[in-house]
Amino acid sequence: MSEDDPSEPESYNPWSVVNLVFTHLSDQGLHPVLGETGDPGPPAAALLLALGIQPAAEGNREVMRDVRAQLAEIRRVMFDED
Repeated sequence: MSEDDPSEPESYNPWSVVNLVFTHLSDQGLHPVLGETGDPGPPAAALLLALGIQPAAEGNREVMRDVRAQLAEIRRVMFDED
């Protein structure tokens, strides 16, 4: 599947979504806590799944596309590739 394929599911940086949710809750006067004293990863993933978002370690597709393009440009310059 192509990275530009619109049928490909959208992905998000999980921490960006969790931060958005927590900021919203804090703005409403609530005091959310994630993971109490342990690893916040599993509760964060559960929050995303509850919102219908599939957590993806690679994060936002557009960001990854930009990173790949930048790395390709660096390889081209460093190794004189066309």
